[in-house]
Amino acid sequence: MRTWQVECRKRTKHLIELGGLVMKAVVVDLTGDDRTIILGALLCIADEIQSDQGEQARALWLAKGKQAFKAELPRKVIGARHRIVIAR
Repeated sequence: MRTWQVECRKRTKHLIELGGLVMKAVVVDLTGDDRTIILGALLCIADEIQSDQGEQARALWLAKGKQAFKAELPRKVIGARHRIVIAR
């Protein structure tokens, strides 16, 4: 396999994994699969990381991410306000 093919496959795998995180966080359901909203939210995250509160935000998000990966519990969207409930 050629080098460019290997790199292309690595990139594809990486992008699929990132998409999986978006799905795991129920972002697609909560936004009605509106890519403009999803992009806007990601841009807000980028702004937050670059702000004075960036380190604090990273620490919070890291803790939440670790908790979610550890739990590996299915999430579902309920109610009119689309609250996220983690099944226990």
